[in-house]
Amino acid sequence: MIAIIDYGMGNLHSVYKAFKRVGAEVSVIDSPSGIEKYDKIVLPGVGDFKKGMINLKSAGFIESIHQQVIENRIPILGICLGMQLLTTYSEEGEVPGLAFIDAKTIHFKNLGIPQNLKIPHIGWNNIINCAPTGLLSDCENEMVYFVHSYAVICNNLADVICKTEYGVTFHSGIQKENIYGLQFHPEKSHKAGLRILKNFINLENY
Repeated sequence: MIAIIDYGMGNLHSVYKAFKRVGAEVSVIDSPSGIEKYDKIVLPGVGDFKKGMINLKSAGFIESIHQQVIENRIPILGICLGMQLLTTYSEEGEVPGLAFIDAKTIHFKNLGIPQNLKIPHIGWNNIINCAPTGLLSDCENEMVYFVHSYAVICNNLADVICKTEYGVTFHSGIQKENIYGLQFHPEKSHKAGLRILKNFINLENY
């Protein structure tokens, strides 16, 4: 069973539908009550990092997610803003994140993106240097869908499972043991995205 966390940051309908399409047993939960019955967690989201952390805290999710992910070793997949929230800190609001991954979330302009490229980065782009097994198996150079103005940069390159180039190279996929993050939207990335979601369903727990 997969729990999709609803903390008021974006429409979760497309994420839910995509998981159902690949055969997952999935529920959307807006309270941490009963989260322990799920064997995987998805943290999606679109929008402001600071508001995301505030919403998670006010709904009581931070402590329960920490217990499930860090103590009970339940796999978690952060998507878009959800991936950024896994990092230690974001320039958006200048606030700390969940700190599951040693990384920072940085605005494209502060990464040195050329002025001729538009921010936010919207549309199709490819993922490269993909980890050959696990979440991104058979995904090298696949085209996936992005919408973001901030990008994640890991301090430990061992936590990077794919990269993307948009004027600069940023880390579009991350993993540390049972913790996974994707900057792009697999639920909007057609066949490649559905394959990635199915890979997540099939991951063994740590």
